[in-house]
Amino acid sequence: MAHSLVLTPAVTRLIELAIEEDLGRGDATTQALVGPEATATAHLVARQRLTVAGLDIAAAVFRRLDPSIAIETHIADGTEAQPGTRVATYRGAAAALLSGERTALNFLQRLSGVATLTRAFVAAAQGTSLRITDTRKTTPGFRLLEKYAVRMGGGSNHRFDLGSGVLIKDNHVALAGSVSEAVRRTKGRVPHSLNVEVEVDNLAQLDEALAAGVAIVLLDNFTDTDLGKAMARIRAVKPRPLVEVSGGVTLARIPELARLGVDLVSVGALTHSAPAVDLALDMENQAA
Repeated sequence: MAHSLVLTPAVTRLIELAIEEDLGRGDATTQALVGPEATATAHLVARQRLTVAGLDIAAAVFRRLDPSIAIETHIADGTEAQPGTRVATYRGAAAALLSGERTALNFLQRLSGVATLTRAFVAAAQGTSLRITDTRKTTPGFRLLEKYAVRMGGGSNHRFDLGSGVLIKDNHVALAGSVSEAVRRTKGRVPHSLNVEVEVDNLAQLDEALAAGVAIVLLDNFTDTDLGKAMARIRAVKPRPLVEVSGGVTLARIPELARLGVDLVSVGALTHSAPAVDLALDMENQAA
């Protein structure tokens, strides 16, 4: 199934900023090397095993420099590529391909890195009902892109912004004085259509949250032992709230979290610590 990313005005501005950053003073090397009539073919090639994300962004970079560039994608975003896989081919003005190469690859390597790391976490939960979600720990300005990349890796998106959900965190609790008081104030002031989620740091706070009747509890930095105790208490509540876990989540912990019956695991590392993957643009010469 093909995937596409909507190029919103914000994404378009980001692409323009990235091009300006690299080409604001021109491309001295390309201008000296190739004439305006020279054409070339460039192949986007995976140099490692990875999950592709960001092909529409790369296309937009090249077409911003030359709208006539022809683009052929061989595999879609969300597809796993093996080393040596030809991912896409670009044909057109050599100057545009050379000048746009780094900017296009910067987007592709970053977003494919997020998708690749997400795929690893999703694979660790395969065969269970546990869902892997992201967080708001995204690169400023890149949130739409990075959350798209998480979906391409098989993950789910958490809140897109502070207005898309209610999540009472530790600092909210500190200002309210207690979990119970924070929930009481929040329930009285937010629209009924928004579920109330509360983050708890220990079993005592969990008991407060359960007594307050929240829809979702987020167990933050719980050990596996305390998670077992927490899940026993949560299962005794009817209707049972949705359970999210965050903090200290590694790939190795995913199977145990699934076994304990956790519903969601939010992993900030998907976006704040994903390493860039190795993709290259290999150029062929063509007669002008």
